[in-house]
Amino acid sequence: MLERTTKRQRHKVLIVDDKLADPTGFGGRAVRDLVVEFTERGVAVVEATSFADGEAAVVSDAALDAVLIDWTRASEAAGGHPEGLSLLRLIRSRNAEMPVVLMADRADGEAFTVEVMSLANEFVWMLEDTAAFIAGRVVAAIKRYLHDLLPPFTQALFTYMETSEYSWAAPGHQGGVAFTKTPEGRIFYDFFGENLFRSDTGIERSALGSLLDHTGPVGEAEAYAARIFGAHRSYSMLTGTSGANRAVMSAAVPDGAFAICDRNCHKSVEQGLVLSGGIPLFLRPTRNRYGIIGPIPPSEFEPAEIRARLDAHPLRDEASGPDAAYAVVTNCTYDGLCYDAEGVEERLAQSADRIHFDEAWYAYARFNPLYAGRFAMRGDPAEHDPAGPTVFSTQSTHKLLAALSQASYVHVRDGRRAIPHSVFNEAYMAQQSTSPLYALIASNEIGAAMMEGPSGLALTREVIDEAIRFRQSLERAHASFQEKDDWFFRPWNAPTVPDAETGEPVPFAEVPAERLATDPTCWLLRPGESWHGFEGLPEGWCLLDPIKAGIVCPGMGEDGHLEATGIPAPVLTAYLHRHGIIPSRTTDFMVLCLFSIGVTRGKWGTLINTLLNFKRDYDADMPLKHVLPDLVALSPKRYGRLGLKGLADEMFEHMRAARMDEWQARAFTALPAPVMPPRRANAALFAGDAEQLPLEHAAGRVAGVGIIPYPPGIPIVLPGENFGPADGPWLGYMRVLEAFGRAFPGFEKELEGAELTEDGYRLWCLTD
Repeated sequence: MLERTTKRQRHKVLIVDDKLADPTGFGGRAVRDLVVEFTERGVAVVEATSFADGEAAVVSDAALDAVLIDWTRASEAAGGHPEGLSLLRLIRSRNAEMPVVLMADRADGEAFTVEVMSLANEFVWMLEDTAAFIAGRVVAAIKRYLHDLLPPFTQALFTYMETSEYSWAAPGHQGGVAFTKTPEGRIFYDFFGENLFRSDTGIERSALGSLLDHTGPVGEAEAYAARIFGAHRSYSMLTGTSGANRAVMSAAVPDGAFAICDRNCHKSVEQGLVLSGGIPLFLRPTRNRYGIIGPIPPSEFEPAEIRARLDAHPLRDEASGPDAAYAVVTNCTYDGLCYDAEGVEERLAQSADRIHFDEAWYAYARFNPLYAGRFAMRGDPAEHDPAGPTVFSTQSTHKLLAALSQASYVHVRDGRRAIPHSVFNEAYMAQQSTSPLYALIASNEIGAAMMEGPSGLALTREVIDEAIRFRQSLERAHASFQEKDDWFFRPWNAPTVPDAETGEPVPFAEVPAERLATDPTCWLLRPGESWHGFEGLPEGWCLLDPIKAGIVCPGMGEDGHLEATGIPAPVLTAYLHRHGIIPSRTTDFMVLCLFSIGVTRGKWGTLINTLLNFKRDYDADMPLKHVLPDLVALSPKRYGRLGLKGLADEMFEHMRAARMDEWQARAFTALPAPVMPPRRANAALFAGDAEQLPLEHAAGRVAGVGIIPYPPGIPIVLPGENFGPADGPWLGYMRVLEAFGRAFPGFEKELEGAELTEDGYRLWCLTD
């Protein structure tokens, strides 16, 4: 019979004592008696016979509820044992509240310094108190610790789960019981487990509060998140940052008002314009030779520049007023480019009262000093100037923190033209479900709770450390091959870093990892440096986030022109997929890998090994039927006789002949002419005043649907904008993408908003 019980938590303690290895001595028998006592109480015991083993256990096992450390040996060193003190510091760097008990079999006041006593919770004398008494005190301390550990909504949910109620309300699966009545349902039920289904309840449970009126434990959870993330108010969003962006724009942008928008925006900003009726004034980001959309230069944010462009806007006569009501900027970008957020806000505040930072990929920034000054919710919210702008930050907790997919937050700091909660909530509810999955709410709250106190710094530092190790290892491998005049991949970051004292350039791989992890100047995009390729950036304006690691493929020269040979990044990504490695994004010559708090230590070693294997197979021109068999199965006539190098060479030559890089640059650096606001174009589409046309018939027509190539996932044409001439940048780029997909089946570029048919792309154009 299949198991039908919920999973129960069991307490777990770590005991660090070298006498565990020799229980024959008097002290050894005492600690072994303690282990037995814990076991009989149902407490799992992890044993470590050295401080080093103890450190490994603390780092690798977050389920520990208490740590007991033998401190008798500490008296052997004046002021305490250095390894023991290191273990105590490590514990407190990751968890400020977990009970830590020091054990001794004799009194030695010199071993217990002020620092030691401040890091530990309690001291026990192993030869004076019984094992039962010591275990009882530890278990009591664990219960106090766990009682306050869980944040408010999660605690309320777990408490509710203990009621084992009979429900006569939705959802219809009734705690998962419905799934157990058919074979397929039973498989589904067993895969996810009973706790998920028991916690999936209807909105009648007042004990859990309401997500829509923000009462009870839900409201407490949002206040808790606001405190952690530095906001005046926070709203838990279960429809991702897409829903969060739409909610903010619906509330902040009046119908017909100008909205200053980063053209490097997510499609949810386009959707927000449709919902709100805003008229966009786009800020134009830079772009480099790799196709990476870079930061907006500060000149674009200057009030005089924005004023002039508002006055000259083609839809000026349709606007409800002369000024912008709102501005939105993507920070940090998908490729890890982080603004001087204080500088952005200071400039935009002179043109808009409401400023929105779309920080979907950046929820961790507040918790590590490496990002100081480069995120929306900076410093103490109590110090936010009420005469300054109202600031919004939308963050995907599920992307690079720890939460289930769809979990996100809206954070608000109220300033001038603040939106009252009851008004904002109307826009919020329009993007929220009336039947929320409570596990999502809990995961969002836990994602916030994990960042509170020292754990936020510890978790982010661990991620940064791993990303730096990967980058430096990849750079060393690249340098090793370069010495032999051979090729290899390299990381996208500055090849040298100015020495902290002399300012002289130091090779990136030789910079101490500790400095790279703590000194933000190591990651600045400095003016005129060729490695990043962005123009118009003053000193300090932009920082590269180390955890967003770009792998550069050979083929694109520093002058922005293709070299004699090269390896298109899509070929590398296909190889990585074959080996179970899934990058975040692939452009023409770069593969992006995201380091998050879920990345395990050493995981990147497998990535580098696979890159080395790719080089081996590429240099040998290994047949595709061996290295990419799924691709050959998809199109045997096209790929059956090719090798890996042959495929890369053909694709590279096609990209050169088609001038893909030039067309992409034209499509993303020019802005189409706006003919009508996005909302009016959308209304015409749904009214049936549109027709779907092939590319060759779309010239001069107005788009009914936004066109978004993936990668990079940024719109080249928005609803209401003109597709331009047949030989113009936007239709021309789409033709290039269409031809590429025909030439290389299996490598087709996604073009959202266009339908791919046997005859090519078809676009929704508004009728004249």
